[in-house]
Amino acid sequence: MQMHAIDVGIILAYVVGVVIIGFYISRKAGENIDSYFLGGHTVPWYVLGVSNASSMFDITGTMWLVYVLFVYGMKGVWLPWLWPTFNQIFLMVYLSIWIRRSNVMTGAEWIKTRFGEQRGAELSRLVVVIFALVAVIGFLTYDFQGIGKFAKVFLPWDLGANTYAVLFMAITTVYVILGGMYSVVLTDVLQFLMLGIASIFIGYMAIDKITPMEINAAIPEGWRNLSFGWKLDLDWSTIIPQVNQQIEADGWSFFTIIFMMILFKGYLISAAGPAPNYDMQRILATRKPKDSALMSGFVSVALFPRWIMIAGITVLALVYFSPQLNAMGTDIDFEMILPYVINNFVPVGVLGLMVAGLLAAFMSTFDSTVNAGAAYLVNDIYKKYINPNAPAKRYVFASYIASVAIVAVGMVFGFMAESINSIMQWIVSGLWGGYTAPNILKWYWWRFNGYGYFWGMLFGIIASLFFLAVFPSLSALNSFPLILLVSTIACVTGSLLSDPDDEEVLKDFYMRVKPWGFWQPIYEKVKQEYPDFQRNTNFKRDMFNVVIGIVWQMTLVVVPVQLVLQNFKAMWIGVFIMVLTTLILKMNWYDKLEKD
Repeated sequence: MQMHAIDVGIILAYVVGVVIIGFYISRKAGENIDSYFLGGHTVPWYVLGVSNASSMFDITGTMWLVYVLFVYGMKGVWLPWLWPTFNQIFLMVYLSIWIRRSNVMTGAEWIKTRFGEQRGAELSRLVVVIFALVAVIGFLTYDFQGIGKFAKVFLPWDLGANTYAVLFMAITTVYVILGGMYSVVLTDVLQFLMLGIASIFIGYMAIDKITPMEINAAIPEGWRNLSFGWKLDLDWSTIIPQVNQQIEADGWSFFTIIFMMILFKGYLISAAGPAPNYDMQRILATRKPKDSALMSGFVSVALFPRWIMIAGITVLALVYFSPQLNAMGTDIDFEMILPYVINNFVPVGVLGLMVAGLLAAFMSTFDSTVNAGAAYLVNDIYKKYINPNAPAKRYVFASYIASVAIVAVGMVFGFMAESINSIMQWIVSGLWGGYTAPNILKWYWWRFNGYGYFWGMLFGIIASLFFLAVFPSLSALNSFPLILLVSTIACVTGSLLSDPDDEEVLKDFYMRVKPWGFWQPIYEKVKQEYPDFQRNTNFKRDMFNVVIGIVWQMTLVVVPVQLVLQNFKAMWIGVFIMVLTTLILKMNWYDKLEKD
């Protein structure tokens, strides 16, 4: 790809800048591992929120969202619930507060808060560490492939994809090692600003160049409708016939059934809380529980510009790139949309900013993943089992080694990705499939113990891998209820066939975290010792706020998309609902945070 010297200069300035940031703050980050991995609990919640949003602003995810908006129209904005995106609302309303009250460094260390230090707790802690590290390696392998292919297409130098991947992973590793969480957060904010500017420019360009009539000529009937019936009912046959085949291949034609399954799975995964990754690390890094809730809520706000970019790219592709897509026939490749838009519509200066920003999106996810993974190696293995009484500087040095080791392993798997990609997907899918049931029960059922957690995670993972191996055509969405059933049986059986956890541990957890749920026996014992203790009775209020919060979050998606589509009536309806739900959350959530 040919680039003007100005664009090349912007990209180089960004790369040099992030390394300088790492050197500049290395002394502050190196004080102790709390500073290195959690920023010493000094980073403001809104900065952590922007950092978290930046880590989610990955280019591969953006390309997928462009695909679903292009193919499914406004109905495509429901499909990110597959992840699910509304897990941030559960975190905002109550789960972030529960997590932050534990005052630990990692998800594995949190196990001690819930299950104590008996054998079942140790097994649970180890299975969480394994989950976290294997997931980290899987994501780094994914990043290696993604950043290499992206850089090869967009950067002007004649290097191979693997060479680019090694180069940029090495650069990112330098500033992560030097500055820890401080580097991650500062560079994430810088990256977010760059992407935000590029997003607004692309959205403006789409509005300026394309009329609503031109959009209507490029889409099938019903494409603009957010609502849906029993079936999808989008017919592309007169525009791009191959899109109908793609919809059939996705298996989403019966949209109501798919939506119900997405909602069922999404609710359970969200209620389980965040996986042990950078999302949980940001929560644990906040100054206090209230800040963790505000940070989680701000993530949805900070992602507003991303949807302007997605809608802008989609609209430009619909009007200008549809003939080329049609000409591809059965080999239609929606990943070509982004390169086409960048090559044909982005001017000098903005091009460098956008490519640097998209490059930064890879690096943002990568740096957060490395920092979170190193925290598990150092805090939950080295400090816990190998050298528990080392000086603070020793742990920081061990963090450097852990970061390098994680990146090195990720690179090795990245080079091998063509041969192990399917296996890696099995492992990562298995880990996530086995995560839900034990991580729901740990919050809401007092009798659930460390053995139940361990066996639930283990059997959930085994079940996920079994279904993927024996029934490869069965989608993850369809296999989820089966995996959930196996994991739940293992959780309950493992708990009931072993003794309850230490009563003092349960009482301490209940008093500190104050969850609602099935905790009556523990509540009664706490009440006997502390008559003034007040239980958490906010279940109905929290669930109401979750529903309102999900509607609020959806307006933050619908409004920017409708703006770019120039569907101003729908946009203003979205703005009205956004204001209304914001006021409800202000009165029924925000105003009560301090009391909670």
